[in-house]
Amino acid sequence: MDKFNGMSMDIEQTEREKLQSLFPQCFSEGKLDIDKLLNLCGEYIDEDFEKYKFEWKGKAECFRIAGKRSTGTLRPATEESVNFDTTKNLYIEGDNLEVLKLLQTSYFRKVKMIYIDPPYNTGNDFVYEDDFSDPIAKYKEITGQATKSNPESMGRFHTAWLNMMYPRLRLAHNLLRDDGVMFVSIDDNEVHNLRKLCDEVFGEENFVAQFIWEKRVTRENRKSISVRHDYILCYAKDINTEENQVIGLLPMTQEAESRYKNPDNDPRGVWTSVPAIAQAGHGTKNQFYTLTTPSGRIVDPPSGSCWRYTKERMNEAIDDNRIWFGSDGNGVPRIKKFLTEGRQGLTPETLWLSSEVGSNDSAKRNLVGLFDGLAIFETPKPFELIKQCISVCAVNDNEIVLDFFSGTSTTAHAVMQLNAEDGGNRRFIMVQLPEITDENSEAYKAGYKNICEIGKERIRRAGAKVMSEWQEKQAQLTLGEQTEQSLPDVGFRVLKLDTSNLAAWDATPIKDGNAQTLWDRIDTLEKTIKPNRSHMDIVFEIMLKMGVHLDYVVSEITAGSKKCYSIGEKSLETSEDCLLLICLDKWITPEDITAFCDLAPAKIIAAEEAFEDDTVLSNAHYILRDRDIEMKLI
Repeated sequence: MDKFNGMSMDIEQTEREKLQSLFPQCFSEGKLDIDKLLNLCGEYIDEDFEKYKFEWKGKAECFRIAGKRSTGTLRPATEESVNFDTTKNLYIEGDNLEVLKLLQTSYFRKVKMIYIDPPYNTGNDFVYEDDFSDPIAKYKEITGQATKSNPESMGRFHTAWLNMMYPRLRLAHNLLRDDGVMFVSIDDNEVHNLRKLCDEVFGEENFVAQFIWEKRVTRENRKSISVRHDYILCYAKDINTEENQVIGLLPMTQEAESRYKNPDNDPRGVWTSVPAIAQAGHGTKNQFYTLTTPSGRIVDPPSGSCWRYTKERMNEAIDDNRIWFGSDGNGVPRIKKFLTEGRQGLTPETLWLSSEVGSNDSAKRNLVGLFDGLAIFETPKPFELIKQCISVCAVNDNEIVLDFFSGTSTTAHAVMQLNAEDGGNRRFIMVQLPEITDENSEAYKAGYKNICEIGKERIRRAGAKVMSEWQEKQAQLTLGEQTEQSLPDVGFRVLKLDTSNLAAWDATPIKDGNAQTLWDRIDTLEKTIKPNRSHMDIVFEIMLKMGVHLDYVVSEITAGSKKCYSIGEKSLETSEDCLLLICLDKWITPEDITAFCDLAPAKIIAAEEAFEDDTVLSNAHYILRDRDIEMKLI
């Protein structure tokens, strides 16, 4: 039986093992020989240091910060959640750097889409320095006081912003699936640096687009130049992946659909037409020929062009009534494109107008409406904008959308709204630092002391609105129009970053040589689990560290004489999908172990101190070995 490892995923070791499996000859005594690796790839050391590269003070430390394993955990807050037992959505309150580390084991290469709206580095946004030595302690210290921006020492400098963003982008890249896509909102202050960062993290070959979003429609007269747009950078994890579609088509608009007609009463339905010609330089000799129209007119391709099809294929298309020569049969041939055939939709463009995806003003009005007239936030993003991002990267059923600068939870709103509209089951994970709201703001005066309180309340209110509109729409459908579409998931589990539930030696210096403090620390080590933590706290830490999705069903059951927790998609009474069986009761007996095994879990987890002595633990070992079930001790 192995001891439970309370650390987050060792990213550096995982990457090293992958590299060593591919290039074992480049490792000596467990160390990578970088020169050998470069030589194998055809890159030879030339001692030329005048190379194009992107450097800044602190970049090397960013690698170490991203690779440092976390000892923290995520504690459930059921009283702040909605539909905690059934929802697939997560809201995580905490420093996103530590949270991203903790998510690695459970969500490594599982996320389809990431959208973030990080601080724009204008001097008024909250950014704090990451602490390499004890990040959880730093987080607790910061969130325990009135956290405010510090523009003089932090916000205006490119270096501080780069050091904040780089490790987070590296960790986010790990979470994306091979067909995953990331979107990042940004303005002119850091768009040039963000492009370079993303080129390094994702590879410049995986750049998809730099979308321009019209964020305002009114002229801003307070500045010499009125800025009406922001940018949204889009990168793919692997733009050439063969797994699934990376970039999709946008839904057809009413205007686009209106272009489809059926003037010849084709039984295949409405269609539009596209030119039947191509550039001559891209054609073969079989694409240069003369056509005869149904009316008998001789037609050649225009100068510098050729026909899109070979003569043989063109004749087949004509015979199948897929070529349109005009209503009189005398026009230049065009290819019929039917609405009911092939991939339907619109190719995304790089210009996103506010009339299509909303603006800051429309987003603010929407938020004011949700909060009963309260101006809760000054510059929110419109949820229509995030819906556009979801459509661009073809997020389908049961796929995960992550936002680790979630702010007012616009992304969560967009996911719920889109699911209600098309019957999807997309899931969201929101991550947000509990930044203190300004004491003079309407939000603070209304009782929202930090931005997480705003984000959670926004999901509650938006979810209720989405559900109400969905139910009203369903009630208006006739019997023939109704489908078996399930209720939209408008719930969310709240989880909060904290130190581990497992007891560890406190190595901080003892003031004044207090002997009682020392003995208290020694007494603490006698227990595996901290005394002020609940069973559910421990269950979720085990799920997190053992790679189980945090939205899985947690069922409290009785096995043998003990209370246990079953982790899986179905209840344990069916003996199906029990990924983990966790027992935190004391005095576990061999008979209890046998009862645990009868439920056929993939793994059993129990506290080592729950066994009376080594004899009972040894008996448990043999029972588990005979049943071929693994057990871990905490």
